[in-house]
Amino acid sequence: MKLQFRYTLQKYSFWIVILSFSLASCKSLNISNPGPLAELPPSNSNVNVPLEIPKSTLDRIFNSQIPVNLIDEENMEFGSGIEGSLLLKRKGTITYTSLDSQVIEMKMPLEVKGEVGLKRGGLGNLFKGKVPIDESFAPVVRLNPQINPDWTLSVDNFELVELGGNLTLDVLGMEVDLSQMMERQIKGWAEENLNGDRKLVNLKPMIDLAWQQAGKAFTVDWDGNSKVFSIQPEAVKLKEFFGKNDSYNVWLGMDGKINSHPVGAAPSRAYPLPNLTPNSQSENELEIELPFEISYEELDQLLGENLNGRSFRADKNTIMTLDQLKSQPFGELLAITCDFVAERENGEDLEGSFFVVGKPAYDSETQSLYFDDINFKVLSDDSKAKLGVALKKRKIIRQIEKRAVFPVGGLLEDSIGGIQERLGLSTPIADLKVDDLEIEPAGFYPTKNGLSVYMKAKGEIAVNWK
Repeated sequence: MKLQFRYTLQKYSFWIVILSFSLASCKSLNISNPGPLAELPPSNSNVNVPLEIPKSTLDRIFNSQIPVNLIDEENMEFGSGIEGSLLLKRKGTITYTSLDSQVIEMKMPLEVKGEVGLKRGGLGNLFKGKVPIDESFAPVVRLNPQINPDWTLSVDNFELVELGGNLTLDVLGMEVDLSQMMERQIKGWAEENLNGDRKLVNLKPMIDLAWQQAGKAFTVDWDGNSKVFSIQPEAVKLKEFFGKNDSYNVWLGMDGKINSHPVGAAPSRAYPLPNLTPNSQSENELEIELPFEISYEELDQLLGENLNGRSFRADKNTIMTLDQLKSQPFGELLAITCDFVAERENGEDLEGSFFVVGKPAYDSETQSLYFDDINFKVLSDDSKAKLGVALKKRKIIRQIEKRAVFPVGGLLEDSIGGIQERLGLSTPIADLKVDDLEIEPAGFYPTKNGLSVYMKAKGEIAVNWK
C-alpha cells in the first residue's frame, strides 16, 4: 500500500504554511510554554460479523461431522435370554428443522445389521443358530447444539422423540421386539457422547488455521518507508442461534490492538486467540487503525524543497520570501518556524521570523487537511515588521481562501486495494472479503520525533458460502 505522500505534500505545503500564517488569531502566544506532549492513544482493531449460515451449509457440516458407525458391539445382551452382535450405522442424509432459536429436531436415517440368537446355556446349547438382522429406521431426536467458550461444540438436552421404525424379529418361533433395546442403545450412546460436558467437535484447529491466514503480520509502505503491523486479539465474542429458514446465525466479533514492528522484527506467527465471551452486537462492521509517523526531518525536507527561497505576493505592493522552514512539536500542537523577508514597493523591506502553531485536522466532507486552533507570533526586533504583517492579515486571508486546501483523497484511494487484499479470508465453508472500505486520517499527534498520523479504515465483511 504505497501512499504518494511526498508528492502531494510538496504540491500543497506552500498553502499549508500560508494558511497557518494568515489565519492566526489575535490572542497572545507564549512560545516558551508549549505544555506537555499529547499521549498517543492505543491503535485498535474491531470487527463484528453477523454470519447467517444457510441450511444447506449446516446440513453438509452435520453429515460430515457425525460419524458413520455409531454402535459396533459383539456379544450384546438384549434381554429375555437373547444375545447377539450389532452394527448401527448411518444410512442416508441427516436432515433437521429448528423448533426455536436454540433447539433443533433432527432426523437421522440408520440401519442395523448383525445377528441374534438364544443366550448360551440351557436351550441355547441346543439351538445354536443365529437370526440375521438387516433393518432400516429413522429416529427423530431433539437437541440443543452449542459452542463453548473453549471453541468446542457440544450438545445439551438430547431427547429421542421416536424410533422411526419397527424392529420386531422371529427368533426360533419367538417374537423378539428389539425396539426398546434399540432405544436404550441410542439413549446410552447419546448420554455418553452428546451430553453437555462431552466435547463433540473441537472447532479450535479450524479456527486457528483460518486465523493464521488472517492474523499474520503485514507490511505497509508509507512514503517509501516500510512498516509492519500485527493484530493482537484481546477479546473474541460470540452469539449463536437458529433463525428463519432454519439458518444458523453466528454473531462473531473480535476486539484487539494494533502493534507496530520494525521490518526486521516482524512476528512469524499470529497472536493466539483467547476464549470466547458473549456478544451482543449484530452490526456488520470493520474498523482498524494504523499509526504512521513522519519525522520532523522528513517534514523539514518536504517543506523546504517547496518553500525555502520561494516568493509569493502578499498584496499588490508586497512580495514575501520564506526560508529556513523547521517543524517541531509544541505541546499537543505542531509548530513551524521560518525566516521571512517582505519586499515592499512603497516602503522599506521588512525582516523577521514566524512562529506558527496549529492542530492538524481532517475534513471528511472535502477530504482535506487543515489546521485548527491557529495562532502565531512574529519574531523581530523591528516593530514595523510586526505591524506590517498584522495589517496585511485580512488581505492575505482573502487571497488564499479559494486555494488554501490540502486534499488527500488520492492518498487514501491508493491504500484501499492493499488493505482489502490483506483482510480477505478463505475457509473450507466460506470466503470472506472486505466491502465498502473507506480510509481516512483519524488523528494527528505531534511526538518528540515526528508527526504521528492515525489512519482509520472502515468497512463491512461480505461472506460467500460454499
